[in-house]
Amino acid sequence: MMMRLAVLSMGFLAVGGMLVDAHALDRDDPDAPQWAEAEVELPAFPQPGNLREFYVSGATTHKFAIDATTLSVGKDGVVRYVLVVRTSGGATNTSFEGIRCESGEFRIYATGHQDGQWARVRQSARQSEWRRIENKPVNRHHAALARELFCPNGTPIRNPAEGREALRLGRHPAVAQP
Repeated sequence: MMMRLAVLSMGFLAVGGMLVDAHALDRDDPDAPQWAEAEVELPAFPQPGNLREFYVSGATTHKFAIDATTLSVGKDGVVRYVLVVRTSGGATNTSFEGIRCESGEFRIYATGHQDGQWARVRQSARQSEWRRIENKPVNRHHAALARELFCPNGTPIRNPAEGREALRLGRHPAVAQP
């Protein structure tokens, strides 16, 4: 009997009519090829002229931007970037992050300090773990990055130029308009 397998967006598979988390399949099958994350180097600290704002939601007053020069796609399939969030209260939060399109997860590698230096997130901290991307009404910036810019239809962009073009357009061309 042949089992039908279809890949759906954000890391889910349809297996014999059931919806299954593809990331869970990796963990559950000891014979399946195991995904391994590439070694990560911290990028240069973001410069204001390199920031490209992107739309998140009408429900937030924060401003979100990616440093376009830090955008990369690793051999491990992770899209990495520097995110800068300017809150409505005037604070600026800077982080170096990655999105694993295949599983619909994100991870924070480092946070930025006002002096322009990075602080790596401790490996033992919850912040350093891969976490599921949630599409919430407020603070949905990871969902916007994954669904609308860097992971069109659950697949990582091919290269940084493709991601910069998606940022310029405000949406990846392969993502349907709402």
